Amino acid sequence: MNNTTEWQMSESLGLNLLLAFSGGFQDAYTYIVRDGVFANAQTGNIVLMSVSLMQGEWTRGLVYLFPVLAFALGVFVTDNIGFYWKNSRLLHWRQGILLMEIIIMAAVGFLPGRLNSPAAVLVSLACAMQVQSFRKVSGNPYASTMCIGNLRSGTAALSAWFRGRGNDSLKKAGYYFAVILVFALGAGIGGNMSIAFGERTIWGSCAVLAVCFLLMCVRGK
Repeated sequence: MNNTTEWQMSESLGLNLLLAFSGGFQDAYTYIVRDGVFANAQTGNIVLMSVSLMQGEWTRGLVYLFPVLAFALGVFVTDNIGFYWKNSRLLHWRQGILLMEIIIMAAVGFLPGRLNSPAAVLVSLACAMQVQSFRKVSGNPYASTMCIGNLRSGTAALSAWFRGRGNDSLKKAGYYFAVILVFALGAGIGGNMSIAFGERTIWGSCAVLAVCFLLMCVRGK
């Protein structure tokens, strides 16, 4: 695989909209199916952990702590994979990350309800790997698994456009708001599917990520 080709694909709007959809899907899944834990929104997990611990609910606090630690581990591991395998020619390291994420999510779908905590930890690990690997859309920094930074950046770009900074700022704002909208769609669809299908719903995210993997195999784009 040509690294320049893959680099361009990794920043394409279409690919990153699919990743954002998957990110929203994952968050809704773990919150609804896996005991109210967020896969991506670690700020929410930290808040819930702190409230639980201060109420003396130590076991419940750990349920929120472990996904936070898993997310940090995912970022650490992915950063090193990107550093040491960035020149791999057999399979670009970002594609390798996607493949690992798909495998992890597929395994989670087999975990029964009594293993909700390990399932949430695994999804958080996979989400961190995704957000660390795909950090730009059309050259603009963004996050595919959370909205707060995208909302800030999109609103700032819109503000710049109102001050007469040109159409580039409006286009940039459009990228960010499109990502937020698609993330919300993923969360809504993932949430309703989770209610209907339970633990195996996460396989829907696997399917979306598989499409992303195949898109990154396209040459000359």
